[in-house]
Amino acid sequence: MTEYRGVMVHAEVAEGKLAAIATELLGCGRKLADDLGEELSAVIVGSGVSGSAQEAFAFGADKVYVVNDALLQDYRTDTHVAVMEKAVRQAMPSILLLGQTSIGRDLAPRLAFRLETAATMDCIELAIDSSSKRLLCTKPVYGGNARAAFISEVEPQIATVRAKAMTPLEPDSSRKGEVVAIEAGLDPSAVRTKVTEKVKQEVEGISLEAANVVIGGGRGIGGADGFKQLEELAGMLKGAVGASRPPCDNGWVPDVVQIGLTGKIVAPDLYLAVALSGSSQHMAGCSGCKNIVAINKDPEANIFREARFGVVGDWKKVLPAFTEKVRELLAE
Repeated sequence: MTEYRGVMVHAEVAEGKLAAIATELLGCGRKLADDLGEELSAVIVGSGVSGSAQEAFAFGADKVYVVNDALLQDYRTDTHVAVMEKAVRQAMPSILLLGQTSIGRDLAPRLAFRLETAATMDCIELAIDSSSKRLLCTKPVYGGNARAAFISEVEPQIATVRAKAMTPLEPDSSRKGEVVAIEAGLDPSAVRTKVTEKVKQEVEGISLEAANVVIGGGRGIGGADGFKQLEELAGMLKGAVGASRPPCDNGWVPDVVQIGLTGKIVAPDLYLAVALSGSSQHMAGCSGCKNIVAINKDPEANIFREARFGVVGDWKKVLPAFTEKVRELLAE
């Protein structure tokens, strides 16, 4: 019987290159593979994606499995589950990592069922347990109010990882590895779904997920006019504006800027939380931020328990003074 061995990453491709989540998974996978003393592989599925193999090597992979077929141009559950099952059965990894993306959330549980194993979803920390050498998966539970650690006793051990939870390695273009081509073997008549239209969301300026500085506004902002002040500061800092759920529900800002358990996940270098309480649902979307600075007039607000720095005061007085100081510093 073939032994399960090594770490495999499902590397998504977006617009001709590895998606950010793929590089993050490769960084995490590299550490796990090194801790086990085993190989890190990547599997790339799509149409015209062979060129992404070298990029995967640069970000840490030792071997890349490529499944290249015209029927894989767009993500569809039936085609991708079939080819991923084929790739995993050929590679026999002990650990398989996928992103907690729209693709990964759909693919992981179905793949786990096909492989008669289990999937731990939405992980924010991964490590190798020192005693058992199993994958230790840590994820938020109870709406983000607590964290729980899980170990799977079956193989392959499958986990999806939240975006921005891991850090990619610095790419090394000199790294080389083995490329293994896998025939998709898909029957077009067996494909039950088709993509009829794609609508791309247009984003002005820096996207929320990519921004190194995010300014988040809460219910205390009071209305759409208040968010214009946040946008002014964000523009100066080359950042983006987000919000907790109430401003989105009230129509002050678009739903697409909601941060939290039911919104987007951000992990910028700086998160400036303005007039938001810091509920667990909101913090589930920004707990990975490197520095949280809070402005709130309630000294008992939960956000101060999460923040590295905090100002107790009315944001209408604090933010203009802060913005002016930033303007002075940038002018120097």
